[in-house]
Amino acid sequence: MTQPLVECVPNFSEGRDPAVIARITDAIDAVDGVTLLDVDPGESTNRTVVTFVGPPDAVVEAAVGAGITAAESIDMRSHHGEHPRFGAMDVCPLVPVAGITMDEVADLAREVGRRLGEAGISVYLYEHAASAPHRRNLADVRAGEYEGLPDKLQDPQWRPDYGPTTRNDRAGATAVGARGFLIAYNVNLNTTSTRRANAVAFDVRERGRIRRDGDPLTGPIVRDRDGYPEWVPGSLQAVKAIGWYLEEYGIAQISMNLTDISVTPIHTAFDEVCDKAAARGMRVTGSEIVGMVPLRALLDAGRHYLRKQHRSTGVPDEHLIHVAVRSLGLDDLAPFDPDEKIIEYRLGPRHGPLAAGTVAGFVTATASEAPAPGGGASAALAGALGAALGAMVANVAAHKRGWDDRWEEFSDWAERGTALHGRLLALADDDTAAFDAVLAAHRLPAGTPDEERARAGAIERATLGAIETPLAVMEAALEAFEVLTAMAAEGTESSVSDAGVGALLARSAVRGAGLNVRINAAGLADPGALLDRAEALEAGAARAEAEVLAIVERRIAGS
Repeated sequence: MTQPLVECVPNFSEGRDPAVIARITDAIDAVDGVTLLDVDPGESTNRTVVTFVGPPDAVVEAAVGAGITAAESIDMRSHHGEHPRFGAMDVCPLVPVAGITMDEVADLAREVGRRLGEAGISVYLYEHAASAPHRRNLADVRAGEYEGLPDKLQDPQWRPDYGPTTRNDRAGATAVGARGFLIAYNVNLNTTSTRRANAVAFDVRERGRIRRDGDPLTGPIVRDRDGYPEWVPGSLQAVKAIGWYLEEYGIAQISMNLTDISVTPIHTAFDEVCDKAAARGMRVTGSEIVGMVPLRALLDAGRHYLRKQHRSTGVPDEHLIHVAVRSLGLDDLAPFDPDEKIIEYRLGPRHGPLAAGTVAGFVTATASEAPAPGGGASAALAGALGAALGAMVANVAAHKRGWDDRWEEFSDWAERGTALHGRLLALADDDTAAFDAVLAAHRLPAGTPDEERARAGAIERATLGAIETPLAVMEAALEAFEVLTAMAAEGTESSVSDAGVGALLARSAVRGAGLNVRINAAGLADPGALLDRAEALEAGAARAEAEVLAIVERRIAGS
């Protein structure tokens, strides 16, 4: 079962004083179980975006501690910056990452709000935690900003959900919410005009702009029958945007919140801003991600820009990220470091120790006196190489001159091969970990009957794990034959032998992993079903290898 994991992305109204920022982040870092992922201060906005993750209770503690520390360290009476704000900890969104529902996260947000209110801070709940429909939108909650709080807090429609109904002059108010993964994303323009940047922001943001009669800038506002202004929707859904000027860089930006990247991904927002800016005589020079970004957002962007070039998308993640960074201009204002900006890379290493190492390191480790890595990891590596050769043949064909009308066909095969070699590389490390677990179980004490029973149970569980891993290797390596068969038949003449070598490696992977299944199954009372699975996979690999090699021989012979 996946352990519940929650992300918190509080924004603080201080971006210029490192000592104040450090006090706030120290309060977060002091909570056990919380991982501080990113601290992103902005001088022009006088605002710092902090990202941390952890189990639910720890995230609540860290959010409350950070909010109280901010209230003690920031004086809103003297705060000035480009970004809208109404409090020291201005906003505090909680985001479900894994193993937890949005409703559960909304309850956590209410708990944070209640405790901040008890500490003397006025709190408004927004998005999925909102107490009323008119409070869902953050822009509506924060309307009037810090300066308008005295009147807002007294308005019956806008009394805070928690905390005082008179302004805390030092701390202001805080909006606490539960939302999906939001990306704070800014696009850079070759202008210094905030007015022109706002024009583009209004063009693209979902809310759009107020409808006017006649002149779109100075004409009278068109109102509905209830007297409310009518709005002309923008071109992008799930996007909030404004324009502003960044003095430190001497440029204007479109500052966007992408509230649902399954509706409007980063690359769609970037391309649309490029088009709207060009229509108004401006040029986009690059963009920046404020805070962190999920890996899939950049992989999707990389694939998008490769497809626009009619190039194969079946390439490693590192290449897709490179294409995304260059295409979006993410290093326009500062270097973009994937290890620092991509949330999955901050939570743990991209690969296990074997997959992250060198060929020489793998061979040397295998040759050492240590029992692992051994045959199981080597079988997984053989399968990864077989799948990689299938992907390589597909990529060569996708880029072949004269085959341009087939690039998507080969790109799809390359994507499948790339996914399989990634899965098999991970299984090489999984196999070593599974073997280590068996050794650890055998080392457990057995001095009493209870210890003997616990040890026997641990050995059986670890042995099952040491069987399931090579079975997964067999399944993935057999699946690689689908790619290899197609590439043996459809790939270029010059790379047909590569498909053949891939088939030999994939068959070796299946047979080698099968040996591991059999030797580990000997320790089980009833291994029949597991052995039957392995036997069926070996038979399938034998047939698939014969088919690929027959195709290869025919094509090499020219028949």
